Amino acid sequence: MTKDTCFELGKITKTHGIRGEVILWLDVDFPGDYEDLESVFLEVRGELVPYFMDSYRLSGNRAIVQFEDIDTFEKAEALINLQAFLPLEELPELEDNQFYYHEIIGYQVVDKNLGELGIVHTVHSMQAQDLLVMDYKGKEVLIPVISEIVLNADKGAKVLNVNLPEGLLEVYMED
Repeated sequence: MTKDTCFELGKITKTHGIRGEVILWLDVDFPGDYEDLESVFLEVRGELVPYFMDSYRLSGNRAIVQFEDIDTFEKAEALINLQAFLPLEELPELEDNQFYYHEIIGYQVVDKNLGELGIVHTVHSMQAQDLLVMDYKGKEVLIPVISEIVLNADKGAKVLNVNLPEGLLEVYMED
C-alpha cells in the first residue's frame, strides 16, 4: 500500500490511559462514516504499515483506539504524531456536486466571467479556510474553497467551475 493509493484519515494525537490506548483524531467532515473501522495504515518512517484494532470507540472527531500488540503506555507513546491512512476505495460516495480535494488536482479552473484560468496543482487544508492553488500567468494564485466561489466540479471534463471575486487575480498579478 502506498500513499498514492490512500487518503489521510487523521493522526494519532496522544495516549489514553496506561494500557496502550491512543487518541486518533479523524480529520474528515463526517467521522460517523468511519465508525466501523477495523484497521488503518500508519506512516512509520515513510512507509505505510497496517495496524489492526482490538477496540475502537468514536466520539465526534476523535476515537479511542486499542491496536493489537500495543498494550503499554510506552508502545502507545511511540505512535504519537503518526498519520493514519485508508485506501481510496474506503472513501464514502459523494453526490454529483461534491468532490474530494485529491480528485481536483489537475483540473482546469474556469471562471464564470473570465473563462479558463489555470490548473489546480494542490489544495491546502487550513484551520480557518481551505485554499486551492493554481498557476495563472506564471503566478501562484490561492482561491478560497467556499460555495460562493467554487461552484462545482465537472468530473467528466476535469473542470472546476468558479466565480472569483472581483479583483482577486489582480492582487496576485501586482509586482
